[in-house]
Amino acid sequence: MPGQQAQNPNEIANPQTGQLPQVKGPEMNDRDFLNDGLATCKLLTDNFNVAVREASHEQLHTDMLQILTETHQSARDLFNLMFQNGWYKLEAEEQQKLQQAQQQFSGYSSQFPYQ
Repeated sequence: MPGQQAQNPNEIANPQTGQLPQVKGPEMNDRDFLNDGLATCKLLTDNFNVAVREASHEQLHTDMLQILTETHQSARDLFNLMFQNGWYKLEAEEQQKLQQAQQQFSGYSSQFPYQ
C-alpha cells in the first residue's frame, strides 16, 4: 500500500491509541508528557541508586531506598501505560543471538571463586 512503512516482524507493540498530530508543533501531547515523565524517572533512579549506595546515615539510606523503589515503580507504570497505548515499541531479538549470548555468559560461571 502506498505511503505505509514495511512492518518489522520482530516489533512488539500495541496499536497506537488516541489522535496524535501528523505534524507536531511545540505543544506537548499525552505521549510527550508520558515520555518526559519516564525519562525523568530513569534519570532519578540512576541518581538515587548512587545516593542510596553511598549514604552513611542509616535512616537516610532507608528513606532514599524507599524513594528509589517508588521511583522504579513509577517508571514501570509509565512504561506500561505507554506500551499499552502503542507509544513504546520493543524489538524481539533473534533466537540464535539469544542462544549465543547465553552460551557466552554461562561459560563465565566457571571463573566464579565459589561454585
